[in-house]
Amino acid sequence: MFRSKLPSSQITPQNVYLSRRDFMKAAGIAGAGALLAACAPGSATESAPASPSADTPNSLEDITNYNNYYEFSTDKQAVAPLSKDFQTHPWDVEVSGLVNNPKTYAIEDLLKKFPQEERVYRLRCVEAWSMVIPWTGFPLAKLLAEAEPTSDAKFVRFEAVLDPEQLPGQKSPFYDWPYQEGLRLDEAMHELTLLASGLYGESLPNQNGAPLRLVVPWKYGFKSIKGIVKIELTDTQPSTLWSTASPDEYGFYSNVNPNVPHPRWSQSSERRIGELTRRPTLMFNGYEAEVAHLYEGMDLAKDY
Repeated sequence: MFRSKLPSSQITPQNVYLSRRDFMKAAGIAGAGALLAACAPGSATESAPASPSADTPNSLEDITNYNNYYEFSTDKQAVAPLSKDFQTHPWDVEVSGLVNNPKTYAIEDLLKKFPQEERVYRLRCVEAWSMVIPWTGFPLAKLLAEAEPTSDAKFVRFEAVLDPEQLPGQKSPFYDWPYQEGLRLDEAMHELTLLASGLYGESLPNQNGAPLRLVVPWKYGFKSIKGIVKIELTDTQPSTLWSTASPDEYGFYSNVNPNVPHPRWSQSSERRIGELTRRPTLMFNGYEAEVAHLYEGMDLAKDY
């Protein structure tokens, strides 16, 4: 049976989340006027990274108004207004492929079946900016255990909704829609890997991937696919939207690695949204102790 060994420093105490107002006060959330960072590194002064247990969540204003969601727009601050009328009900999530128990879940049934947890995770964008986000969701491993992967299953493929009428960005010919992503099965089964349905104790906003998104905190943010409608177990490594669009820049694994630069900028530091100084980027986004064993024997200098 799957049992979480997640460090307590990464889980928000339940009593704090009972009241959103109390939580925001306890977390010391910054005001709505926090400055937004540029996408790529600049010349700002670096500061020492905070310890994992000392990370302060970004404000709700930051998290819901600075979003990469190309299905709506390539402009981060345009996503929220463009997505406000996006319809997320009814919504089904299909679990299929190399499993003994394939099933299609209505989103309401899925969220009732698997108890929701609150976890505060760092998010590191490939563009060298970052946030800290208090998610609500459940471990993907619980859903996969219910599906019972067969012995041939090696990877998990995720597919997002395809609806160009609601998602104007999908009319762009530059990307192979719908958005697709993938994980190795052991990555998907890891206790940190979350299917998120909310943040700050509320339902997930449209601009953040409602009604269901993936959160893989040790990988660059584009791996955490939004608006999931299909989860498929396969025996071959799945194609992904970004590795198809630009294979020289976006690899399948895309673990956060300060020692491997993006072809167009350094990944050695990052700008935390709301902060004025840069901070060094941590290996695996600070989750090295939990996930490094997954990649033993791999050449991480090529893991992009």
